[in-house]
Amino acid sequence: MKLAVSRSKQNQSRAWKRSGDFIQRWVILLTFCASLLGPMPAVRAQTLSQATTAQAILKSMTPEERVGQLFLVTFRGTDTSPESQIYDLIVNHHIGGAVLVTENDNFVAAPYTVTSAYQLIDNLQTIESDATTQNLNEQSPRSVYVPLFIGLSQEGDGSPHDQILSGLTPLPDAMAIGATWDTDLSKQVGTVLGSELSALGFNLYLGPSLDVVESPDPAARSDLGTRVFGGDPFWVGEMGRAYVAGLHEGSNSRMVVVAKHFPGRGSSDRLPEEEVATVRKSLEQLKQIELPPFFKVTNSNEPTGIVDGLLVSHIRYQGFQGNIRATTRPVSFDASALPAILALPEFTTWRTDGGLIVSDALGSDAVREFYSQQGTENFSPRLVARDAFNAGNDLLYLGNITSDTEGGDTYSATLEIVEFFAQEYLNDPVFAQRVDAAVLRILAKKLSMYELFDLSNVRAPDISTADLGAAQQVMFDVARNAATLVSPDPQELSTLLPSPPSQGDRIVFLTDTSTYQQCSTCPPQDAFAVDALQKDVIRLFGQSGSAQILPNRLTSFSLTDLTAMLNGESETTIEDSLTRATWVVISLADVNRDQLSQLRRFFAERPTLLRNKNVILFSFTAPYYLDATDISKLTAYYVLYSKQPAFVDVAARLLFQQVSLQGASPVSIPAVGYDLIIETSPDASQVILLALEQEAVEAPAAAGETPIAEPTQIPQYRIGDTLAVRAGPILDHNHHIVPDGTVARFIMSTRVDSSGILRQVEATTVDGIARATFVIDKPGSVEISVASEPALVSTVLQFEASNEGSVAVTVVVPFPTTTPEPVLPTPTVIVVENDLISLDGYPRVGMWLLTLLAIVGSAGLAFWAVSKTISTRWGLRWALCIFFGGLLGYNYLALDFPGAANWIAQDAGAIGVLLLTFSGEALGGLAAWVWMRWFSEPESRAG
Repeated sequence: MKLAVSRSKQNQSRAWKRSGDFIQRWVILLTFCASLLGPMPAVRAQTLSQATTAQAILKSMTPEERVGQLFLVTFRGTDTSPESQIYDLIVNHHIGGAVLVTENDNFVAAPYTVTSAYQLIDNLQTIESDATTQNLNEQSPRSVYVPLFIGLSQEGDGSPHDQILSGLTPLPDAMAIGATWDTDLSKQVGTVLGSELSALGFNLYLGPSLDVVESPDPAARSDLGTRVFGGDPFWVGEMGRAYVAGLHEGSNSRMVVVAKHFPGRGSSDRLPEEEVATVRKSLEQLKQIELPPFFKVTNSNEPTGIVDGLLVSHIRYQGFQGNIRATTRPVSFDASALPAILALPEFTTWRTDGGLIVSDALGSDAVREFYSQQGTENFSPRLVARDAFNAGNDLLYLGNITSDTEGGDTYSATLEIVEFFAQEYLNDPVFAQRVDAAVLRILAKKLSMYELFDLSNVRAPDISTADLGAAQQVMFDVARNAATLVSPDPQELSTLLPSPPSQGDRIVFLTDTSTYQQCSTCPPQDAFAVDALQKDVIRLFGQSGSAQILPNRLTSFSLTDLTAMLNGESETTIEDSLTRATWVVISLADVNRDQLSQLRRFFAERPTLLRNKNVILFSFTAPYYLDATDISKLTAYYVLYSKQPAFVDVAARLLFQQVSLQGASPVSIPAVGYDLIIETSPDASQVILLALEQEAVEAPAAAGETPIAEPTQIPQYRIGDTLAVRAGPILDHNHHIVPDGTVARFIMSTRVDSSGILRQVEATTVDGIARATFVIDKPGSVEISVASEPALVSTVLQFEASNEGSVAVTVVVPFPTTTPEPVLPTPTVIVVENDLISLDGYPRVGMWLLTLLAIVGSAGLAFWAVSKTISTRWGLRWALCIFFGGLLGYNYLALDFPGAANWIAQDAGAIGVLLLTFSGEALGGLAAWVWMRWFSEPESRAG
């Protein structure tokens, strides 16, 4: 009986193979015929070609081969021999791909980590090819070779969110990239990652994360830390799109990019890996916060910025699923909710063009916990997989799924699922149709990477380890542009820290140390060494650097050493070093091991050790973990976001004031009142540029000169024409463009009466620019301005409209105000013009002669009086003092010193000039009296 069944399967497989060979011949003919229909858009033509080829391949595949394509599996170790479990899954069960993870010991220790990974991937692809070309399974011969997906999640910042921990460029996490607010840097990081992973043979990337942390809560169980780009949906989408484009370009489009965690888990109440979480938001709220980043990467004008798939998280959403109860399925298992999300207009085109839906790991603790609460005695992997597939997932990531049966390991659970799906395919036509549709999408994505399914085309070229991990400059650029000063503000910092450490200072470094293991049997390695920052300081500013410090005055201790000191169990010199230190530099890499409690205990129990010292804290994690009391005990609080070497290097430079601060936090920081909504709103101090909607033309340049873009001449308009204007770029408080959707209000008013508003148009920004149109419908003096609250000042377009001729538009630029506070009006100075005083308030020639006559007369009168009463010599002295005093008073007015014009205006012109002159003479007389009284001979004083 078994022999008969075996022969029946062989005959069926041969029939599928003959059918496949026949169809593949027709594919060539159909493709040729399609080319005769004429040109079409390149992307659409490529998609149609892939769909046609995928359809032909599908028809040549057996049911088992079709079902196998649905699964991404995991396996333990690096063994790919015929006796291994992964060999059996590829050869006999036709699985579509595998995901490599550190947890399963798929990688070995340095220095062989990347070379071993390359060899493992090459072996897996070779097994898949040999299964077809060499008929490794005689019971079920292959009809067609389809490359495997080999996937990886590499989020950055090393352990625990990276899988490959050495040998590649040490990339930053998403928040460090977000803190640069620079999409070019995001793309560069993606390019480096795509290039290096592709060189190893990876062709499936699970990432980036497009979650939005709207309201950070460090105490919440759902805290995502630095795994997100930030808290603004617009900027998360922009950074994510640039990162995706970099992945595609770096891998030469040989990478399927699957963004996560769709439809967004930034507002979830717990980590979905641990328990099924809930997001209690309406559909409209989800459209405003969680979903926009996913809209951005599925509707990009740049094809490389469009993701190939979305990884669906195990979360419940009130906006799609109504009231949430304990029995409410996660959206990844909900056959009503997930299709409803994908039916949104923003996803329709992407889904029609073959966008993949990928389930999150079905073997997670959250999934097991949820199904155990539904009353089932044993956890059934096949039912879990069936529910996920029926909900709308095309590709099922099984993860380390296991069953509750005896000996139920991941391999056994995977076999159970694959065999169950194969049986369902044969028994249920509707299920089979759904499988075929999903497999078509999967085949099309594989064809988008490899136009020809041939092992020589799929295998990565031989790698050179020297070419990997070499993009250090990009990482330094990210670190330098991300570094953020949280407290105090820059002006106060320059007062608190006027100079960096010097040779006379003693510095103690307190470091949050951590280690990692590439595999369970690999030796531990330092993720953040106790002296990591000290080494960089010595390298840059020690004797081999700028010689600003003495290495023997620097010491480093771990937070464990600090706790031991507080417990009275210290075996180090930490207390003595802290007592003598002038600088205490704290490095915080994480908060998951009670590090904040250790620091708070230190601040509370031993404040004398920090008194009169410069206390600097560098956070190499998210910026919102410290509260206001913590920050008040620091001299300066910097955030670097990532603990990778380039960021430690920048921290050392910040300590010695060698780099300028350019970054800004991409998430809110409640402890210092940093609200991201306010920071990304329009800056009130800017003058918004308002201009006609017209192109710039390039002026011809002489040989060797750079062409200069010059605006075209302002066009002429007539009554009835439409005037198109644009405003922007509108900038936020950090001097970046405001998020898309920011409202700008255009106002058309009469010039005679600014309150005579003719029309208002509200528009929203796209890439920082807002646009509006106005119809010139009647004659008059008109002006157009724009405001985007709280930015209320803009350039103004003015024009005179008449029925007789054309309309010329004039651009008026207002004087920018440096402060939004109101300025008190300056009193008006009224000057009366006459024969002595000019209209500008200056004396005429006649006034000069009159003043000179008054001065000479006063001096002569003083000479006569003093000569008669004291002596001739003193009479001359008094006359000279009064003469020069009068000239001084007159010149004060002539040189327009402060208040001179007001003196003239308030005292009726000429009278004011004479009064100022006589005041000078009086001062001269006073000087002569003091001279005579205190600095002359006794007889003159007696006189």
